[in-house]
Amino acid sequence: AAVASFVAFSTKPRLLPPLNPSRSLPRTRGSLAVCCSHSHASPPPSPLPCTASDEEEVAPPRLRLRLLAEEFGALPDADRARRLLAYAAALPRLPQADRVAANRVMGCVTQVWLLGSCDRSGRMRFAADSDSELSRGYCSCLVSALDGAGPEEVLDVDPADLAPLGVAAGARSRVNTWHNVLVGMQKRARAAIAAREGRRPGEPFPSLVIGRDGAVRAQGSYAEAKAKFLSPDQSKISELVNALREKQIGIVAHFYMDPEVQGILTAAKRQWPHIHISDSLVMADSAVQMAEAGCKYIAVLGVDFMSENVRAILDQAGFTQVGVYRMSSEQIGCSLADAASSSAYTHFLKTASRSPPSLHVIYINTSLETKAHTHELVPTITCTSSNVVATILQAFAEIPDLNVWYGPDSYMGANIADLFKRMTIMSDEEITEIHPDHNRKTISSLLQRLHYYQRMVTVLCMICLAMKLWKK
Repeated sequence: AAVASFVAFSTKPRLLPPLNPSRSLPRTRGSLAVCCSHSHASPPPSPLPCTASDEEEVAPPRLRLRLLAEEFGALPDADRARRLLAYAAALPRLPQADRVAANRVMGCVTQVWLLGSCDRSGRMRFAADSDSELSRGYCSCLVSALDGAGPEEVLDVDPADLAPLGVAAGARSRVNTWHNVLVGMQKRARAAIAAREGRRPGEPFPSLVIGRDGAVRAQGSYAEAKAKFLSPDQSKISELVNALREKQIGIVAHFYMDPEVQGILTAAKRQWPHIHISDSLVMADSAVQMAEAGCKYIAVLGVDFMSENVRAILDQAGFTQVGVYRMSSEQIGCSLADAASSSAYTHFLKTASRSPPSLHVIYINTSLETKAHTHELVPTITCTSSNVVATILQAFAEIPDLNVWYGPDSYMGANIADLFKRMTIMSDEEITEIHPDHNRKTISSLLQRLHYYQRMVTVLCMICLAMKLWKK
């Protein structure tokens, strides 16, 4: 939205006063530069034991954040985007050597890198960068507010302090960036304090700990970034529930949905039971239950084949009058679904058709059209990750000398083949616990009759063929 506003603004000539990203951020000595105490030519110093010092007086970070919020809040929407991009332009680029995984800020929409250490005077020095100009602008604002502060002052900043700044800067599409970069800065401040006190800084395993009183405590910076989704805005929850209840809408969503969406849906389900988050197979069954309970519409949060599956199962159950809605008018594709409709996969199935008896076991992440087409070539059955092993073993048990062809998920196919190889060294009793009709002998015999689509191998073969043709 901010980019769109900026583009719209830039097409209309308009005279604005010169932008000064560090305006009204007081500092009694030195300047509050957006850049840190280092630049391209001078990378950030290694963490040093942090010793408090009054050599450099700076405004408290919380005050600087408030002034930033006032600065953006006083601007029209289009001008906010321009101001944000001005902050981005003032932020020095990180050297390529610092744009590495170890410095990544996880949980952001775009790639964000953050460096932070304590200088000799006991002040925190930060540098940040991103592959998105808007995210660079957000990082620049936070760097300008927290650079030069003491470690304890950085830790004193509450994520709630960022709320007015996020709204003022028009950062709705990347609201996580503010919070996650702050969490990263505070993590580095804790490390500086630990170094000052002679302790070894430790980052706990990311986890959410639920106490006896029901309180949830986040451990680790990643968990802290996600914990905020457990308590979504109640006004938004009420607005959503009222709309769903009024229109009699049920929602089925896939596990892969963004944590923020899942947090809102989970909270809304306490007031409106016709919301379900699950894998793709159960989504359709849940939609039927919602239709039976009186829902007139089903909204599907997932890729296209999930919406198709919900529609088909509702029709099969006799609920043809219940509307099914996708959440976008654009195509919501899936790499596995695309792979199953490729010419390479068709070749894979034609090979299967020449090796009777054959059964094609297809992963559910494919369109109905693809499933119908593959069934014309080879008898086809659909599976999910939760039942694929049982499905294949049952097929081998029921049909003598069967060839099973699995696809299009090459990664899962390789894992299934590896699992069956490992089962050959298990005892008969252990194998029976997995499937009652199999033992070491039957598992060993089926290995040569299990085939899976090897997408990367196919691609490599095509590349080799192209190279041969080029040489000719």
